[in-house]
Amino acid sequence: MRLKGKVAIITGSASGIGRGIALAMAKEGAHIAIVDVNEQKGKETLAEVNQYTEGSLFIRDISVQENVYEIVAEVTKTFGKLDILVNNAHASRQASFVDTTQDLLDLSFGTGFYPTFHFMQAAYPELKKSRGKVINFASGAGLEGQVTQTSYAAAKEAIRAISRVAANEWGPDGINVNLISPIALTPGVEQWRDSAPDLYDAMIGRIPLRRLGDPEQDIGHVALFLASDDSNYITGQTIMVDGGSIKLR
Repeated sequence: MRLKGKVAIITGSASGIGRGIALAMAKEGAHIAIVDVNEQKGKETLAEVNQYTEGSLFIRDISVQENVYEIVAEVTKTFGKLDILVNNAHASRQASFVDTTQDLLDLSFGTGFYPTFHFMQAAYPELKKSRGKVINFASGAGLEGQVTQTSYAAAKEAIRAISRVAANEWGPDGINVNLISPIALTPGVEQWRDSAPDLYDAMIGRIPLRRLGDPEQDIGHVALFLASDDSNYITGQTIMVDGGSIKLR
């Protein structure tokens, strides 16, 4: 029970990687605030989480700046503190560089970068009290400059940049700020696999471990490590949880 009594906000946790992280942390004793736009899926995940740690809650995220302060306030009012912030939510659409529009940039930054930035600002006072942990998300799209990923790559690299700044500024407060760059078998990837099996197999062939990560067992357990006391001397780092696809130097 490495997170017994800890309180975590996890955005985008109704499904996919966020759900996997919520379950991994709940099984180790954390109380989870599931934050997501999908109320039905969010409440289904809440029911699963509450099998392991009763008293968790679902909060619908409407992705506006003021809402993040309300969410942090609701969580701290309910549990009396905040220990862990996981900024996982992000939406984007692919387009070539020359076809990337302002609307596509606004979608990616508006659902990924800006909520991450504002949640970090809103949570800072509580995380300073608890000497807490922030887990943000990077992507190989930004690290490698993957084609058709202009808006997503830009937002993810911006998240990496502010995470490093916060790691330096908040280190004296005992707050750890790290990032995960994952490859995972999410529901969206499963749909793509079923519709394009040849492309899927080709992608698997380029991963040294020859499989995609499981949202809970692989990605969730690394998030669990970063949220626990086991990672107290790690900050400002991008952890590649991608089966060896990218090797940072």
